[in-house]
Amino acid sequence: SVLPLSRVGASLTLAMVDPTNVFAMDDIKFMTGLNIEPVVVSEASVQEAIAKYYSSSREIELAAASEPEVELSGMGKNGNGNGNGLNGAITNADLVSLGSLDFDTEAAEGLEVIEDNEEIDLSTLSRMSEDAPVVRLVNVLMVDALRRGASDIHIEPYEKELRIRFRIDGLLYDVMHPPMKMRDAMISRLKIMSKLDISEKRLPQDGRIKIKVKVDSRSRELDFRVSTLPTLFGEKVVLRLLDKENLMLDMTKLGFEPESLVKFQRNISRPYGMVLVTGPTGSGKTNTLYSALQSLNTSQTNIMTAEDPVEFNLMGVNQVQMKEQIGLNFAAALRSFLRQDPNIILVGEVRDFETAEIAIKAALTGHLVLSTLHTNDAPSTISRLMNMGIEPFLVATSVNLIQAQRLIRRICKDCKTEHSMPAEAMLEIGFTVEETKNLTMYKGSGCQACNNTGYKGRVGLYEVMEVTDDIRELILIGASALELRKKAIDDGMITLRGSGLHKIRNGITTIEEVVRETVA
Repeated sequence: SVLPLSRVGASLTLAMVDPTNVFAMDDIKFMTGLNIEPVVVSEASVQEAIAKYYSSSREIELAAASEPEVELSGMGKNGNGNGNGLNGAITNADLVSLGSLDFDTEAAEGLEVIEDNEEIDLSTLSRMSEDAPVVRLVNVLMVDALRRGASDIHIEPYEKELRIRFRIDGLLYDVMHPPMKMRDAMISRLKIMSKLDISEKRLPQDGRIKIKVKVDSRSRELDFRVSTLPTLFGEKVVLRLLDKENLMLDMTKLGFEPESLVKFQRNISRPYGMVLVTGPTGSGKTNTLYSALQSLNTSQTNIMTAEDPVEFNLMGVNQVQMKEQIGLNFAAALRSFLRQDPNIILVGEVRDFETAEIAIKAALTGHLVLSTLHTNDAPSTISRLMNMGIEPFLVATSVNLIQAQRLIRRICKDCKTEHSMPAEAMLEIGFTVEETKNLTMYKGSGCQACNNTGYKGRVGLYEVMEVTDDIRELILIGASALELRKKAIDDGMITLRGSGLHKIRNGITTIEEVVRETVA
């Protein structure tokens, strides 16, 4: 007994009662032309899944909306469940009243799923938009996230409600609270779109959705990275919107201070050594590294990247997607890269000793290596590498530059107004006494363009530490992160807080944003 679970490229994941049955796998491989990746399941699970998902083609089409008529009870005007409610089945007109979503009928009905790089003719999708309101709601969520400039969609089940939030400019905002009865249908629909196993609810899963949608009379292709996680009251789903139009590859527009940009460009232009970018998830590290690769990408260079996942395709760059389930991790990819005659290597993240050791070896043997780490600031990255087991002399000789970064919100240009701030608060954050008297502060008063937040868009804060000969000597004698930080500042390093103060002086952001992301 076998059951296909998902297909990614030329690989077919197959649920098998007996994964040692090579004859069955050979037969299926011959019939499909795909590589088979078996997973073990029980006989009862296979039979139950076949009965549930293959009873008819119509049921397969409507797997995401097994209840064609889903009732909304107790749904208020703002989607918080406290209003008079909408009685009866969900219709197209009813959906318009759900929460604070912008229900673009034309865009939602025209949304198409794309597999690989080819458009799929999904004529059934329009019909399902009429017949299955849950499918339509999922489409509208994606379109509205794009319109609002959201980076993530969070679908979160709790004991008595289902909450949907958008992350916009780094902060989460409530969008709607559908009734719990919509939970399973919505999650199943997203799993089908991202080619995940809809019967597996006990384990986390990761997938990808590629769609084509027409918004504002313009056709756009978008990727969503999908992650599911089993929680106490059901599966939480997070969709990360990967919009190529939001990828800024011109590093001069990322927000670097001029002196920091000069240091960064100088060190990525060296023929060998290591450049590390640090910061938490969502701090723009990938964008910074992609902009670096774009500036280095010429016909004379061989650029190899190991990523998990590959977020955007870069022309002229050899990008490799990690697949831990078959043993293709960062360390394995790095070993193979060294046999591919590379000039520049990008490693998505240095996670362990093995990856760090191979990356440093590559940096010491004539290759420029770019990578990321999760540390709070640039100097503490040295300690992090040593804690992984890397010898101080290897760190000192291989690392050329370490850059810490954060993303903060920009003041909305459409509602930007002058703003006064108490002198005590300005002194506490790091301004001089003279600046408290003469500096003009700004904030956003809130308008339609910024969803009344006062902010629109984000800009980077950068702490660029160049590993000079003096800092190398400190590393060799085992200096602490505090000692390294003091020396780097003496040598002219602008800290994350200092970068934030520059942005405030130039009227780009507010004190509140800088304090939220940095420490003195």
